Amino acid sequence: MERRPSKIGVSLAAARARDEASTAIHRVGDGTDEVRAAATENHHLNIGPGEPCLSEWRDAGLELPDLPAMRQYRLERTVAQLRAMDYGGAVLMDPMNIRYVTDTTNMQLWVMHNGARYCYVSADGYVIVWDYVNTEFFSGHSHVVDEVRPATGATYFLAGPRYREIGQRFAAEIGDVVAEHQRGNKRLAVDQCHQVGLLALADAGIEVGYGMEVMELARVVKGPDEIKAMRCAVHSCEATMAELAAALQPGMTEREVWAMLHAGNIRRAGEWVETQILSSGPRTNPWMQEASSRVIQDGEIVAYDTDLVGPYGMMCDVSRTLVAGDRDPDPRAVSLHSMAKDVLAHNTELLTPGRTVRELTFDSLLPDPERYRYYSCQYHGVGQCDEYPEVYMPMIWDDWGYDAVLEPNMVLTVESYIGDRHGGEGVKLENQVLVTESGPELLSTSSLDLRP
Repeated sequence: MERRPSKIGVSLAAARARDEASTAIHRVGDGTDEVRAAATENHHLNIGPGEPCLSEWRDAGLELPDLPAMRQYRLERTVAQLRAMDYGGAVLMDPMNIRYVTDTTNMQLWVMHNGARYCYVSADGYVIVWDYVNTEFFSGHSHVVDEVRPATGATYFLAGPRYREIGQRFAAEIGDVVAEHQRGNKRLAVDQCHQVGLLALADAGIEVGYGMEVMELARVVKGPDEIKAMRCAVHSCEATMAELAAALQPGMTEREVWAMLHAGNIRRAGEWVETQILSSGPRTNPWMQEASSRVIQDGEIVAYDTDLVGPYGMMCDVSRTLVAGDRDPDPRAVSLHSMAKDVLAHNTELLTPGRTVRELTFDSLLPDPERYRYYSCQYHGVGQCDEYPEVYMPMIWDDWGYDAVLEPNMVLTVESYIGDRHGGEGVKLENQVLVTESGPELLSTSSLDLRP
């Protein structure tokens, strides 16, 4: 195994030069030209987002992120959190956390339910990726990755009735890594893991801690290039939303409208949409109903939540409510829409550094919950996906609430859903907001109007 100096606490140029001199398998593969190219110039992250993104972002005056700098920032955030919590390292199976530490991807949705890809990061910044068979080249573009090995998946799909044996094999290899890289510290953070592997790690004498805590705390404050990446992702999402709004008309089904969001996201270098929350007319109340074959009628409300992972793996999570066709909407829906806009305006202004989650919980504007249905939370963090913290409704503080303090460069969404408990259509609005030293900055700037 090739050993190289640490990339933590050195300049980005030094860290990148260290990687470029490497002959590790994820850079050279089997030595053939096609695998080398797959790891370098043909890698989708090296090819870049392309058009129409680049032209749209340029016209909007947006700066592209420096991806190596973003990777270095994220690794250093993770290492700092491991050290702060006295872990010697972490094993990560959640593809969001793997992406955060390594900026590598491989079948992101598929590996969410198959333990066929995971990574390790030590408190010294040593990074190993265990990848799906014959795909070692997927880490060739990322200077923070030190090694790539074939994954040992112990889910029943992958291992069948040999899952116990293969789970032991998985744990034995992790145990060897802990012994080599953690300087006697047997505390290992694990975010999520197949059951047999997790039990085998504990049986091996490894003190397993909660890796999601480590990673959520690492991810909560965004670096400058993450913010640039998010600005690009939000702009691309809102360009697609504008296309959706322009095309919306009576006679379309909810699924036809929803398909436009998917298509625009993929065309603009996005990755996937996490939910299917779009509804029309009477299906807008209660909220959270998924897109259906229902035909949208003239003058009806159409409400949706983007919930999408866009370019650079950054989420854009905003909600809008529109009117289909030329007919005037129900005046009750117009009134609820005005209320929801007032909620967003008031609650956005509270997103200032030093404010606590408890203050957000109790100081935010919330229409009478006895009369109106409401959303599951008032705010939540956002980065690669929905992230910590989540700010609940004041009436469930005792059951669910916890405190934290807002810091500059955190990003949160401000939520508002209002649906009358006596019936009628409901309205959903949501904006994505950057916390800055001088106060809140809207990242999502598209119109909140019913007819934008």
